[in-house]
Formats: sequence, C-alpha cells, structure tokens
Amino acid sequence: MHQTDQNLQTEAASPVKPPKVEWTPEVREYVGRAFEAENAIKGISREDTTKKLKEVIGFFAERKQLASVTWSTYPLPQQILRDERASAAAEATMPSPNAVTNPSYAPTQSKKRKSQDPDETPAENSIPPWRKTNNLEDRITFSGGNEKRHKKNVLSPPSKFDPSDLEKRKQRFNLGKPANNKSTPPWGSARNESDSDMNSAPVVGTNDKLEKSYFRLTAPPKAETVRPQAVLEKTLQLLTRKWREEKNYGYICNQFKSLRQDLTVQHIKNAFTVKVYELHARIALEKGDLGEYNQCQTQLKALYSQKLGGNPAEFTAYRILYFVYTCNKTDMNDLLAELTPADKLHPWIKHALDVRSSLALGNYHKFFKLYLDAQNMGSYLMDMFIERERLHALANISRAYVPCLSSVVNSKG
Repeated sequence: MHQTDQNLQTEAASPVKPPKVEWTPEVREYVGRAFEAENAIKGISREDTTKKLKEVIGFFAERKQLASVTWSTYPLPQQILRDERASAAAEATMPSPNAVTNPSYAPTQSKKRKSQDPDETPAENSIPPWRKTNNLEDRITFSGGNEKRHKKNVLSPPSKFDPSDLEKRKQRFNLGKPANNKSTPPWGSARNESDSDMNSAPVVGTNDKLEKSYFRLTAPPKAETVRPQAVLEKTLQLLTRKWREEKNYGYICNQFKSLRQDLTVQHIKNAFTVKVYELHARIALEKGDLGEYNQCQTQLKALYSQKLGGNPAEFTAYRILYFVYTCNKTDMNDLLAELTPADKLHPWIKHALDVRSSLALGNYHKFFKLYLDAQNMGSYLMDMFIERERLHALANISRAYVPCLSSVVNSKG
C-alpha cells in the first residue's frame, strides 16, 4: 500500500509532456519566410524574431486554430515586433500627466521597450533559442506553464508606471479585453504593410486622386482617403506609363504600395487585383527588390487559388527559380508536389524545371544555355545566382581536369 502511494505521488509530481503540435504546410512556409534574409528588419535580431514566432504559433496552437489562419498574409514576427516598437516609441514621446513630477519616466520606458520585450529577461537572452533544442518545431511548441507565465508578466507591469499610460497600452495591444476573448492575439493590431488587414469591414472609397503616397495605417481608413476601383484603374495606367518613361523605382514602388493598400481595405479581389500585383512583382524583379517581390508573390499565390485569372504559370516559374536562388529544398519539394502533369509541360515552367535539374545534375553546359533562353523576367532572377553557379562550375571543372602526377619508380636491376 505504501509503495502504491509512492508511485501515485511520483506520477503526480512528474511533469506532463505537452502534446506535439502538427504543423500544416502553410505554417511551415510561414516559419520559413520568417527566417529568410530578405525579410530581415534592421534592429530586430534573430533571437527576437524566434521569440515572437513562438508566441504567434503557440497562441493559435493552444486554441487549435493553426489551420484556420491565413498564414500567407499573416504578418511576420519581425513585422509585428517592428510595429509594436514603433507604437511604443510614439507613445513614449507623448506628454505624460505626471511629466513634471516624474520627468525620467518616459525616457526610461522608451529605452526598455526598445532594448527588449517586457517579459524578456537577461537569463533568457544569454542562451539563443536555437541552442536549446535541435528541432525547430519543438522550439516553437509552447508549454502551458510558459504561456501562463508570459501572460502574467505582460498583464502585471511594475507599479511605478503611470496608470493612465498603462491603460492606453492595454487598449493598444488588446490586453484589457475580457479573459474569455481568446480568439484575438495581443498583437492583433499589428499590420503587414497594406496586405494583412482583411478582417475589418470593407471601405467604399470616394477619393478621386490618381496619385497618393503610401502611409502605414494606424487607424481604420476613411472613405475620403481611399480611391475606388475606377480611379485605381486610371492610376495603374498612369504608373505604367511613368515607369516606361522615367524608371523612378522609389516613386513607383511607393505608389504601387498605396494602390495595393486601397485594394486591400476595400476587399477588392478580382482580375484587376491580380494585374496590379503581377505588374508590381515584375517591376520589383527588374530592380532586384526581393522584399516587395515576395510580398506580391505571396498575395498572388492566394489570388491564383481563387481562379481570378492572371498568369499563374509565369509566376510559378519565378517561384521555382527563386527557390533555386535561395537553395530552399523544402519549399521546392512542396512546390514540385503541387505541379500537375499539364503544369510541367508549360514552356515557362518547363524552362524553370530544366534549370533546377541541370544544376542538380551538374550539367553546367545546359544550365548556361538555359540562362540565355530565360523566359519573361526569369533572367532577372537567374542574374542573382548566375555568378555563384559559374564559380561552382569552374571549381568542378578544375577538380576534374587537374593533371595527374605520375610517379616513376626506378628499380635497380
């Protein structure tokens, strides 16, 4: 009997291992994009990105909502951090009610928010997250205790902070909502450029200006600042003409982002939307702007799945070439699995597949011929890795044709 009690006590004391979360392909793609070099943001370290990635995926995993999130348009963790820090910095610059009696409050708070998150400790920073476990999926799976401790730290700030400022922060980060509202994450106000705010009610624009600078939305858009589709179609014609004549990429990119934002807040998803994203992606490729290209490509993948027209074969070929450039074998295999026999026979896709296979087989002669025959904007993507492959080819040729030094053995007879 005594032994049985001891066994029960041992079982009760042993920690319960949380069940492993199965990731969908969309979640894996989201994680991959979070660590791509072109999506890195200056001032946000890989450690901070990993920490926020744990928080994002853990939030939806606990609620069994991983499959219900549109990961292709969901803000990346570094973008969420950037918006949170920008919002905190803007809040710190506002005059506080006790600014006279406590002048050191605002600078101190601003400095703390910029250096690390409220729930981050030096001990946690000393060990990089990727050193703790070998498996990325295990790293990002939350345990119940850690999540509760995280919420407790966020909801219980130091008492020296001004109550009115704390209330503003709670409202901004949705921390003051009732406990039963578990469907909205604390970072719900974070935005991914102009493409992620599709959950709000659509706006019917009334603005008739053809040109409008892009500004990140910090509040619900007003109808008088948004252009309807009829105006946006004229804007697209204007931008196309200006790009041909002036080639001012900074201006064109800003105008296209503003155009995309107006489409997004009005929930416009049709053939015109596809046309806008395709043209912006081509221009970004021409100028080597992979950040904007990736944003457009992500949206186009979602739009093509809705059968809205456009040129899916062209951009599928670009995806293949892009994965060759980034040496991303996981996403490449996923893409190859999605291709139908008809897709593989399309000349643009077939060309990209031939590029991939020629490099995989080390057939550099065929590869350089394919480079000269690149389709559409594919040559701009191949320009990004042609030098790398040329060096690989020279190295392999050198190893293959190194003259053999024969040793002459003289025997005494």
